Amino acid sequence: MPKNLVLEHITKKFDKIVAVRDMNLEVQQGEFICFLGPSGCGKTTTLRMIAGFEIPTEGIIKYDGKIINDLSPQKRNFGIVFQSYALFPHMTVAENVGFGLKMHKVPKDQIEKRVDELLEMVGLEDQKYKYPPELSGGQQQRVALIRSLATYPEILLLDEPLSALDAKIRVNLRAEIKRVQVELGITMVYVTHDQEEALSISDRVIVMNHGYIEQVDRPIEIYKNPKTKFVADFVGTSNFFEGTLHGNVLKDKGGWGEFVVAKNVLENSRITSGNVSLSIRPEKILLFKTQNEIPKEYEKRNIKAGKIEVVTFLGVIVRILVKIGESHVIVDITEKDFEKTMLKMGETVYLYFPPEDFLAFQS
Repeated sequence: MPKNLVLEHITKKFDKIVAVRDMNLEVQQGEFICFLGPSGCGKTTTLRMIAGFEIPTEGIIKYDGKIINDLSPQKRNFGIVFQSYALFPHMTVAENVGFGLKMHKVPKDQIEKRVDELLEMVGLEDQKYKYPPELSGGQQQRVALIRSLATYPEILLLDEPLSALDAKIRVNLRAEIKRVQVELGITMVYVTHDQEEALSISDRVIVMNHGYIEQVDRPIEIYKNPKTKFVADFVGTSNFFEGTLHGNVLKDKGGWGEFVVAKNVLENSRITSGNVSLSIRPEKILLFKTQNEIPKEYEKRNIKAGKIEVVTFLGVIVRILVKIGESHVIVDITEKDFEKTMLKMGETVYLYFPPEDFLAFQS
């Protein structure tokens, strides 16, 4: 039987503050999950309850079919990696990695073997006898990671482990963490506020807001099919339009006029009328330099003219801020397309909002 981690109706209160509200979640053995959300959403509190540093106010936590609410952190056999590396500065890298094994009275030769094995796994064999202050931030975090793995934990918990590192090091190290997770087949529970980090390494993402789970899904589904307006806004970039729905036409309240929405979009959202929020990703909007370029079959009510205000180069993507009336829209096009069109600030352009590419949320 797989050793799954199960949270049933978990609530955590600190006096009058409710940090986590009626959470239900099952983590499969060998799965890599990420808790994603803004500061104060309850993700770190959830991790601390799984670790045993906090006890749920209500609900139960099970691991391998057994309730572990009252089990001390030491008896859970879960490893944990913090944002701060928490390495002992007076110990060498090898001594830091082997510290937990030493505390468990593991024979010296077995400790040395395990330490060498882990150092080789993350490419730090040549740093074995150095001290933490002699290492870079990325190297220190690698040491913290393998130290937590040294005692063969059944689950590894990571609390924003890369947030103190430079962007390029973060990208490299998150790939390293994913590689180690796949290689060992260990269950990992990862907390981050960085959406790119969560989407790039996890099997499933748990998006949290104000103590609630907004959505649990595969990264691609979180991005392409957000279930709530919060998820659509928090994960990635979206343009929003507020209005009243009449049939499959949104009468916008912000001076945009009307938008036609594909009927299947509304059916999937189970929306038939009332106040509605439409969202659309920047890469879904089509941009034309002239009206003549727009195919005649395109829905005319979804064509809007505006002026380019800002052009931002983001590598393979160029982000364009277009002002339409008193509002703005973000449009993403490829660097190649930008080079072809030679768009300039102040230039008039025409945007097309495909009816099938909207997402709809009841307001």
